[in-house]
Amino acid sequence: MFTARLTHFGRRRGRTPAVFAMVCLMAPACGDPLPVVDGDLAFVGVTVLPMSGPSGAVVLENQTVVVANRRIASVNPTDTVEVADGVLVVEVEGHYLMPGLADMHGHLPGRPLLPLDSKNLLFLYVANGVTTVRVMQGDRSQFTTRDQLARGETIGPRLFVGSTAMRGADVTTPEQSAQLVRQYHQNGYDLIGIHESLAREVYDAAAATANELGIPFGGHVPDTVGLWRALEAGQTSIDHLDNYIEALVPDEDQPAEPPGSESDGLAELLDLVDETRIPEVVRATRAAGAWVVPTMVLWETAFYGQQSSAALRTSRPEIRYMPPEVVTQWERAVDERLASSDLAVNRRVSDLRRSMLTALSEGGAPLLLGTDSPQIFSVPGFSMHREMALWVELGMTPYEVLETATRRVAEYVDATDDFGSIAVGHRADLLLLTANPIDDIANVASRAGVMVNGRWIPETEIQERLAAIATTYGG
Repeated sequence: MFTARLTHFGRRRGRTPAVFAMVCLMAPACGDPLPVVDGDLAFVGVTVLPMSGPSGAVVLENQTVVVANRRIASVNPTDTVEVADGVLVVEVEGHYLMPGLADMHGHLPGRPLLPLDSKNLLFLYVANGVTTVRVMQGDRSQFTTRDQLARGETIGPRLFVGSTAMRGADVTTPEQSAQLVRQYHQNGYDLIGIHESLAREVYDAAAATANELGIPFGGHVPDTVGLWRALEAGQTSIDHLDNYIEALVPDEDQPAEPPGSESDGLAELLDLVDETRIPEVVRATRAAGAWVVPTMVLWETAFYGQQSSAALRTSRPEIRYMPPEVVTQWERAVDERLASSDLAVNRRVSDLRRSMLTALSEGGAPLLLGTDSPQIFSVPGFSMHREMALWVELGMTPYEVLETATRRVAEYVDATDDFGSIAVGHRADLLLLTANPIDDIANVASRAGVMVNGRWIPETEIQERLAAIATTYGG
């Protein structure tokens, strides 16, 4: 991480006569004043990466971006406008401004985390430029947090809260399923969360009711349902590449009982997989308009892992920002699974998943970035950088990856006029960088600061807060 030195950070006091005279000489008509832009804060001289369209990486150099009332008030070439007196100015020539990132599969754990732990967790997202989180397996207590964040009463990302997960152990009849979907919709959830083990008729009732009410439903794909039925039913998002490997097994070779989606269950299917079916699966995903949230790094760590907890401790220093009792649980989970796993099977499953994600990307299927954090060695915010790096390693360009965490997220929630790109009227969720992330995805970590919901947090403040969190947990 790099802490940028801002060339100027203070209130605009107005130009001196000498400076005004120089501007006058460059103006079309001497004496004509430049238009004045007003607001709360202005980024002056910045290179803007608007992420505003699918036509490629548009770059706007030497711009003045003004924020007012938590929204982007104006975007203009710096030499065409004058910033009003009293505006807080951040002069950042040579820096890059892009929309904040979205983690589309995150969590806000309740107990046993204390309120301070939850506050720290929310900050970890923001500290890494994540200004939006789709919360999976939510509960109604998180509505209060969602509202506090929206009002700017505390620092954290914007939340889209998914319902309490519908699990087969808890939801056993179609009638109960339909009733729960209606209840969750009425409660104000943004998504119906689907989990494992739902009977097919129970799943079908949930899907039909969600479609009737116009509320998205997504998450896992129950093994009893399978990928093809989930796509047909209109499941909005399919997370973790759930049931994609199973879909590569021809119908006549499918086992009588679903094997389960973890590596020990998938082992018996690997020799039955027909990879020539991948293009068909990709076409079906694209035709259905189902968004895929693969959570690659977490799955390769927790379920198909090759590394011990000791090795992960060394390679992921960000765990110092998590409560030690949580890290202890993660270590135990990793080592117990590693001891009972066939590493060759783990590698084969991971390779298949990577091939599938590459094919989905190349085939134009809609993708969204998500990390399933906080989860086993997946620390909020930091995990986004690891996920993005892996996607680039698999052949996607940095711009394509950044799209899946910005503009494409706004498309998913049908809010392209509200966030996901830098445009007048959009939410002021912004990430200021010292280097161009389109050149190298690692530059997303080269922060000069983050703006979330119109609140500017310079990198010095971020690092101070991170240090305090680490100290709290003995890191």
